[in-house]
Amino acid sequence: MAAFSRSVCTRHFRTVFTFCKNEQPNSLIRSLNWGPRRQFSGNGTSRRPAVAQANVLYFALGGMAAGVAYTFWDYSRKSIDYSAVVNDTEFKPTILTALPPHTPSRQISFPSDNSGLKLVLYQYPTCPFCCKVRAFLDYYGLSYDVVEVDPVLRTEMKWSEYKKVPILLAGVGDGKYLQLNDSTLIISVLKSFLADPKKDLLSLMSSYPPMSYRDEDGSIKTEIQNRYYLMTGEDVQKDKKEKIMEEVKWREWADKKLVHVLSPNVYRTVDESLQSFEWFSEVGEWDRLFPSWERNLIVYAGAYAMWLIGKRLKKRHLLKDDVRISLYDELNFWLRNLKKKGTSFNGGKKPDLADLAVYGVLSSIEGCQAFKDAVENTKIEGWYMAMKEFASTQAGSRL
Repeated sequence: MAAFSRSVCTRHFRTVFTFCKNEQPNSLIRSLNWGPRRQFSGNGTSRRPAVAQANVLYFALGGMAAGVAYTFWDYSRKSIDYSAVVNDTEFKPTILTALPPHTPSRQISFPSDNSGLKLVLYQYPTCPFCCKVRAFLDYYGLSYDVVEVDPVLRTEMKWSEYKKVPILLAGVGDGKYLQLNDSTLIISVLKSFLADPKKDLLSLMSSYPPMSYRDEDGSIKTEIQNRYYLMTGEDVQKDKKEKIMEEVKWREWADKKLVHVLSPNVYRTVDESLQSFEWFSEVGEWDRLFPSWERNLIVYAGAYAMWLIGKRLKKRHLLKDDVRISLYDELNFWLRNLKKKGTSFNGGKKPDLADLAVYGVLSSIEGCQAFKDAVENTKIEGWYMAMKEFASTQAGSRL
């Protein structure tokens, strides 16, 4: 507290105390420079000048005290300890005793898959985070079943307390399934498993505990600790550590920056929004999977709703008036990173998890006008098509 008081006084009252520096304690009054001091007799002559001096001194000291009090209050208000909410119980991953009763929309099978994993992905076909998970699974040749979720009614999610996609269910034996939420966590856990198959998924999950905390609004938020890191158990040398941190940085950038320029671009106008949903319907095979009324509800209600939401997201993420420019800026930022490295991919000669994250997020808008404009106005196509080739041929399974 002493250190705080000194810093407050120094910051807010430097102009008051400068002239007092190295003065004697009683020199403050002399330093106020009210002019020559007058002597007054006790015969009833007015003492108003002395009273005026005292009033000014009291006013100055009172102002200083008020300033200190206000600054302390303001500092305390802004420094409220939004401390972590201690979990009531030890973290336990969600284990399902049986699969939910949903027939997979399709099954993706790779003959080269020898992982022994049994995976079921609940998703929206063009959700950037779902696309990111699929890019990882395809690249490493991991077979999986897909359950398409109605993005409006979400009836396929009733079984889960967690209501966001993607959700990945992974078999852990005896007919039980581990529920993995959050695209980044899913990728980190699976990649950690591939790096050391001796570790089982349940033991790996203990390295990614959720932490709940209060934000500035007092709302409780939950973050998954370590979700951008792999749990391989190896000693990391300095050069490898730098590479890991670089990969983490760009994985975060894909999640927290790139993804936020997509929706305002894809849903820029009502026409673009409707065109995007028609493409989503085609890619997701909504005509086959949902009744016509439900498919039309998703397309038309969804398109209009997302057009409105896109406008709010533009303001929230401080995008430029022409949101296309914000999209081009982020893609060029990524391309400058590759040019600086002098490599085809962020991972060097082959993609790393950052490449897969950026590719997966961007692939979610491949059939939209925004993507076509990006190809025409940036040089992203070369890298993107190379990534698409690697993912579609399960290149990661041969490493």
